Amino acid sequence: MLRDIYSERQLEAVMTDFWLNHFNVYIKKNQNEPFLLPAYERDVIRPHALGRFEDLLVATAKSPAMLMYLDNWQSIGPDSMAARNGGRLAKFAQNPQVKQALKDRGLNENYARELMELHTLGVQCEVSADRPVSMLDKACGRGYTQQDVTGVAEVLTGWTIDQPARSGTYRFEERRHEPGTKTVLGKKIGEGGEAEGLEVLHMLATSPATARFISMKLAVRFVSDTPPPALVDRMAKAFVASWGDMKTVLRTMFDSPEFWSPEVRRAKVKTPEEFVVSAVRASGAEVTTAIPLYQALEKLGMPLYGMQTPNGYSWMAEPWANSGDLVNRLNFAVSLSNDRIGGVETDWARLLGAQGSAQGLVATGDSAAAKEKKLEVALLGQAVSDRTRETVLAQFQDQTTQQQAEKSFGIRANEQEPMAQVLNISSPKQKVRPPLDREAAGMAGLLLGSPEFQRR
Repeated sequence: MLRDIYSERQLEAVMTDFWLNHFNVYIKKNQNEPFLLPAYERDVIRPHALGRFEDLLVATAKSPAMLMYLDNWQSIGPDSMAARNGGRLAKFAQNPQVKQALKDRGLNENYARELMELHTLGVQCEVSADRPVSMLDKACGRGYTQQDVTGVAEVLTGWTIDQPARSGTYRFEERRHEPGTKTVLGKKIGEGGEAEGLEVLHMLATSPATARFISMKLAVRFVSDTPPPALVDRMAKAFVASWGDMKTVLRTMFDSPEFWSPEVRRAKVKTPEEFVVSAVRASGAEVTTAIPLYQALEKLGMPLYGMQTPNGYSWMAEPWANSGDLVNRLNFAVSLSNDRIGGVETDWARLLGAQGSAQGLVATGDSAAAKEKKLEVALLGQAVSDRTRETVLAQFQDQTTQQQAEKSFGIRANEQEPMAQVLNISSPKQKVRPPLDREAAGMAGLLLGSPEFQRR
């Protein structure tokens, strides 16, 4: 979160967030995931965020965080050496739980299914009784079936974690790998150990179906909940032609007339994470600890790494645009602007002074109306509607709004790290100081909570 707030490489930060959500990992899967996730973001996602999709796909497939989340680290080929030995060892095990665990070890298809359904081809390419091949999109070809999922799972047996409770690094274990030839998407995969998995990942990464699926998700993230089909088509073609180079795909999108169309300007509703990060960035606040902001995201319904299912959070407006969520956002914005979020301090006089100095104005002597207009430019980069402006000027001194916001969303500094005083007894308790400019704070909170700021 601190990277997102302070980064000057905004596209890299946005794409890192996009891929973290696309290749979602749930932090509460077990006690090990919290220790694996920092390396997942730092070493797997961020370095590949603007690179080739296949490189990113292989990196996530080998990531201990992903291997553990979708259980592939435990997958064992039914005819592998480990499976045969497990049956024999179960006969001698004294502990009933150990005996049962040794018997139950076998093929796990969780990762294989999500790899095809969510990471590459897309669920729209799955063949079923309700969706025969004739109903699939042309990019799907003949699609994939349950037999293909099983084949991919067999190919990826042996992709595991070395001493997961200690080092937690990827390794390929031959004795767990299913021997023999497999069939995936109609292609024979010859026996080759770890190379089998790399061959299948290459097939999936370079498929036209994957190109279209990823292009569609990117267009939904950046352009519109219902992006123009022509835009998605051009992006998919660029994906295939560049072997999945994300810079090329993004450049195609940014250069398209649909991206700059007035119809899609500020058409997207921000997710809670985008809202919190953009509010802190726009306010120029100083963040000494991100823990209260993490807590704020939980209250807003989008905890970091908190999506339990592998599909990740939605980029659509529908889950985030109900009236209750918008009230929570307003309460957060008012709490932020009035310095009621511990560890986050604003300086409205400085922000207004910087904005005013470019216009030759002195912020401290401005009228309320003039100050409000400066804040519109500083926080939103554009004017708000007359209705929003009238509401801000009428309510910015309303103590009831501020009290309600603090009651429901104030996160005091002494709540941010419960062990801080225990670990450092000599450190004084940090107090939440009042804002230097209460007028500006009141206006800024309402502007950050306005309908205009919820969109991008």
